[in-house]
Amino acid sequence: MYNFEFRNPVKILFGEGKIGFIVKEIPVGSRILLTYGGGSIFKNGVYDQVVKALQHFTLIEFGGIEPNPRYATLMKAVKIVKSENIDFLLAVGGGSVVDGTKFIAAAANFPGDAWDICSKGAPIESAMPFGVVLTLSATGTEMNPFSVVSNAATNEKLPFGSPWVYPKFSVLDPNVLKSLPKTQLANGVIDAFVHVLEQYLTFPNQAEIQDRFAEAVLLSLLQYGPDYVFKEFDYDVASNTMWAATMALNGQLALGVPTDWATHTIGHELTALYGLDHAQSLAVVLPGMMEVMRTEKHEKLLRYAKNVWNLSEEHDEITIDQAIVKTEEFFQNLETKTHLSEYNIPEAGIEIIIEKLKKQGKIHLGERKALDENRLRALLQMRY
Repeated sequence: MYNFEFRNPVKILFGEGKIGFIVKEIPVGSRILLTYGGGSIFKNGVYDQVVKALQHFTLIEFGGIEPNPRYATLMKAVKIVKSENIDFLLAVGGGSVVDGTKFIAAAANFPGDAWDICSKGAPIESAMPFGVVLTLSATGTEMNPFSVVSNAATNEKLPFGSPWVYPKFSVLDPNVLKSLPKTQLANGVIDAFVHVLEQYLTFPNQAEIQDRFAEAVLLSLLQYGPDYVFKEFDYDVASNTMWAATMALNGQLALGVPTDWATHTIGHELTALYGLDHAQSLAVVLPGMMEVMRTEKHEKLLRYAKNVWNLSEEHDEITIDQAIVKTEEFFQNLETKTHLSEYNIPEAGIEIIIEKLKKQGKIHLGERKALDENRLRALLQMRY
């Protein structure tokens, strides 16, 4: 196990009715910018709960943060922060709203071109305080210091991270998931599942606690995910799925272990170029990643097959084959497509993606930087 340092300062308020407790978490007298997306919070009652809880605060609203939040939109919010003397942000929404709010928090204090935060990895030396009321479980952003922002002007979708953009608190009330369409629910399950595999499916590093934690999250998603997506709302099913998505990327699974993130890097390009939902892009890329990197990931693929899928054939390679098939079938059973051709992406797009990654200096990916241009091309061709 590698050396590590770990601190997660996010306070979690989990459960029914916890939205009303945010009044205790925000400094008295704060001028709050409420950020949200397309307006679903008005239909599911979350907006009313938030406004009631904050009735004694000055509350200014900024809606319209897109899925895969856009830089231009977020910079409009930064202007409001400055013109209205905002001193606290409250993100009410799913992962995109939270990611966007993290960028707003950092950009509001950033002295230069704020896009440098994503494009050049410019250091963040301070950020505005913010909290989260989560309305869709998927990304784990409610309990981590990472964000991804899209720039339509440059056709880029880029991540950034900083300890300055940990939320002060996050509210997770499973009841808010009742009214979500099944596509969004399925996306959340797949997103969380792949988050775990990016940290688990590498090579053995004698980190048994982290490996067993990862397997527990994967097994929970397999157990509860289909019911969560397709059956009538059940509070306990939603609770377990919601917490699994948070645990998938709150930092604990990555402690002392190698991590991959190549699937995410490639997936970001599919989203930036062709508009796939984040989870849709992951469902396309991951099975190919498991195949082209099976030699490097052999031991962990075998462990994954046995401990998560309960597979154990006479020959290890057959066991791994079945695990890859089971993984893709899991995504398909959640009614998510797993091939580029199913999204009408032209074969020429393969070379476009490769060229973009080359320009970004991301042509050697994975835990051992072994995913090179040739393997990347093979992976994408396989997924067509």
